Amino acid sequence: MNSEGMVLDKSKSFAIRIVKLYKYLCNKNEFVLSKQLLKSGTSIGANLSEAKYAQSRNDFLNKVNIALKEASETEYWLELLYKTEFISEKQYSSINKDCSEIIRMLSSSVKTMKIENKNPSAEGGHLNC
Repeated sequence: MNSEGMVLDKSKSFAIRIVKLYKYLCNKNEFVLSKQLLKSGTSIGANLSEAKYAQSRNDFLNKVNIALKEASETEYWLELLYKTEFISEKQYSSINKDCSEIIRMLSSSVKTMKIENKNPSAEGGHLNC
């Protein structure tokens, strides 16, 4: 599997975990933070899916960068849910580890693509994970 497929698969698996966590939180009568988490956590993979059909290298980079921002926002909501005791330390550690891994992968890709965009002879339009 290429690096693009790997981060897309990880983001889809992560989105599934986010949906399950959202359902769990709704059962605990937490609706505000969980909705924010649902939006940002599922948006990561959606933006990466959209990037597959980017119209240009810059459009591709923009979609991946948006996915990175959504992952960062998701990390924030997870921490807030943990610190307000809606999720346990065990739950937080597990899902936050996945989120951090996706952030590292996307950060690396964005950094590489920005370098490639400065060097027009370099190949681009892919995720470097």
